[in-house]
Parts: sequence; structure tokens; C-alpha cells
Amino acid sequence: MPNDYFQFQQFRIEQAACAMKVSTDACVLGAAVDLAGATRLLDVGTGTGLLALMAAQRHPTVAIEAVELDPAAAAQAAANAAACPWGPRIQMHALSLAAYAAAGPASFSHIVCNPPFFQRALRSPNAARTTARHAAPESLTFAEISRFAADFLAPGGRLTLLLPVPEMAQFSADAAAVGLHPATRLALRHRPDSRVLRHVVAFGRAPGPPVEQELAIHPADDDAAYSAAFQALLAGFYLAL
Repeated sequence: MPNDYFQFQQFRIEQAACAMKVSTDACVLGAAVDLAGATRLLDVGTGTGLLALMAAQRHPTVAIEAVELDPAAAAQAAANAAACPWGPRIQMHALSLAAYAAAGPASFSHIVCNPPFFQRALRSPNAARTTARHAAPESLTFAEISRFAADFLAPGGRLTLLLPVPEMAQFSADAAAVGLHPATRLALRHRPDSRVLRHVVAFGRAPGPPVEQELAIHPADDDAAYSAAFQALLAGFYLAL
């Protein structure tokens, strides 16, 4: 059973009130997103606030906003932000993305999202977990995320998100329909010789083939250890690195 908190080197994520807990995938997304030139960043569906806090640690001046539909998760994310060293730069909103868009926010240089994954899988009996994990009318849809990014990304801005391979293909089609195209793609594997589990893709407005990269969480011969590349990526966050 997941712990009620996850301790990082410079901040702590309390997560008892959140349906989706801190995961390795989300940590990879938070550490891998390219924040070059970041000025204003939005974390869509922030959950625990993890991605917002990781961005605040990595970039010393970026102003960060985050939206979360679930009131309990939004309150916990706000508490996590208030307790971290960069709290004044992080603003949490307990709103749907549609309501946030209707308020007319200023444009963002970066948008990050760890969106609901499963569109056709069996639903969890836990309503909050269903909303967090499933792209459906009651939660974020791929088309909604794409359209928001197309409307609110600054020129040259990037939308970066993480999805399983089939879902990323579907998201990419929705993104292309609103003029967003993959700029970079990171293939995430359990081991170097295992199948690709997730894609971390940064979308921008310029068409063209994306820059391709790969990351294995573990070395080929030891599932209990982290690969050198994973250690380098998460060195500023995980206590054990």
C-alpha cells in the first residue's frame, strides 16, 4: 500500500487525500521536461502538486500555476506547495480546465500534464481514482488538453505530457488536429531490453520529425537497481541518489 507521503531531497509530497500517488513515471516526466526559457508554466491536473514542485525546484524564476478538478487533491496540492521552499511562486486552482480557460489566463511558455490514461479499460469503483486515471467526460479528455494548449501556449511554447504508447498515438492525432506536433519524444522502458512502457512527448507548433531519446529505469541485469541514466536524471530529487 502506498505511503501517505513521499519524501524528496528538498520537499515532501503528502498524498493521503489524492487518488493517484507519486509514481516513477511522474517523477521522470517532472525531471525530463525541458524548461529552457520557461517564464510561466501550467501543470494541468496537478494531483499531489508533484510536477509543479519539481518545476519550481528546477527553475529558479518560473511562475507556476496548477489546476486540479478534485477538491481534496487540490487542497493537498496547495498544502504541499505552501510547505515547500518555492511556495510563493506556485498558485493552485481548484477548477476544471474548462473553468480555468473561461477565466482567460495569460499565455504560458510551458504546459505540463500527466493526464488520465485509460479510455476503454475497466473503471475503478473509487470515483476519484477513476477521474484521475480515465480520460472521460467526467475528467480531462485528450481533445480538451490539446485545444487548451493550442489556445494558451505562447509562440514557441511547449506542451509536455506522459502517456502509454497507444494513448500517446491517439493524443498525437488530437494534437495535430489543432496544429501541435511532436518536437521531442522520450521512450521510457523498465529495462533496456523490455518494451516501451510510456512516451514523454513535447509538442510545439512547428511540424517536423521529433528528436528521439530513450531511458531505461533499471539496468538489464538488476531490477532492484536504477540505471546510470535514471540516476543522473533524478539525482536532485530522490533521497537514495
